[in-house]
Amino acid sequence: MSCLLCAPAAGQSVVDENPPPARFAWGPFRANPTIALTNFGVDSNVFNSADVSHPQSDVTMTLAPGADAWFRLGRSRVTASVKEDLVYYQHFASERSVNGYYKVAAVVPLNRLSWNAGADYSSARDRPGFEIDARSLHREAGAHGGAEVRAFGKTLVAVTMRRSAINFEDDATFMGANLNHELSRTITAGEVSVRHQLTPVTAVTFDVSREDDRFRYSSDRDSQSTRVMGGVIFGTRLRGAASVGYRSFDPRAADVPAYHGLTANADVSFTTVGSMRIGAQVVRDVDYSYDVQQPYYVLTGVVTSFTHALVGPLNATARVGFQQLAYRGRVGLAAPTANRTDLVSTVGGSVGYRVVGNTRISFNVDKQQRNSDFAAASYGDLRYGTSVTYGF
Repeated sequence: MSCLLCAPAAGQSVVDENPPPARFAWGPFRANPTIALTNFGVDSNVFNSADVSHPQSDVTMTLAPGADAWFRLGRSRVTASVKEDLVYYQHFASERSVNGYYKVAAVVPLNRLSWNAGADYSSARDRPGFEIDARSLHREAGAHGGAEVRAFGKTLVAVTMRRSAINFEDDATFMGANLNHELSRTITAGEVSVRHQLTPVTAVTFDVSREDDRFRYSSDRDSQSTRVMGGVIFGTRLRGAASVGYRSFDPRAADVPAYHGLTANADVSFTTVGSMRIGAQVVRDVDYSYDVQQPYYVLTGVVTSFTHALVGPLNATARVGFQQLAYRGRVGLAAPTANRTDLVSTVGGSVGYRVVGNTRISFNVDKQQRNSDFAAASYGDLRYGTSVTYGF
């Protein structure tokens, strides 16, 4: 995994007020179809095996067709997106997969009050995070709804409720653990958020949320969380969103230590006066582990990128990433590597060329290294290849 994904807060608007220009239009319906060859190259360590286990390489390719669509019904608007990842490995047929990601959302504005609702579904056979190296089939389905009221001229207050389910296939395993038994769960969350528009392109936010996690087969993993977050949304040369705050994570089991501390989420980019674009993604949060002895870890991660225009449509990008997985073990339970810490570093780059319009070709190289107190979890991986993105 060469990038760090930052999930948006539940209280953010589900429908973009300024959608991109549509490539296809039929009456009130708009659509932007795309297709991308996200990678055609070599993976030097298909299974993220430790060096002593003789890593195996293969030629791999991922084709990703997709589309974003929206249409208006009076003042209301409905949006939808669909994406498929067709993953191919030349020799290791067991690693081939078809992954689907689908979303639909609607907003109904009524003067100072607007209602929103949506649903999403994904079915993917991939690595679900930095911890689990097995490509295991897991499905996620969720729905959300809420309302937003303009309390003052530039201040909006929103209430959002969300419920989602994560389920692994029955025989999904990793390091001897059954992932369905350990990680399949239902998440119920509610949030109250306040957004104040400082300028037409800058806003500040304040969010308070409550989350309840219930596991299907391992009730001793159940937990409750409270988050208090403050953030900023940018929309000019400095684009994106960043938030920081406090999370109180309280497991149900008495022998699992709680986490009360910093949480953060940011995905921002800055374009200089010249031709340089700097991007940064930051996350600090709690995530569940497959290991019953160490039920969760605190993930701290930073990924930065630097993109510079070279000549005409030719540009180059450099990427550097770092993630720390600090595990929390059960109280009084002896483990071979109790409260271990894993470090994952990624260094990479690409050279890209915009052929015409929305068509771009690039050559990418990424080197990932994981170091762990647990020898079987340490590995190195080199990926290189070509990607092509085309918007119809």
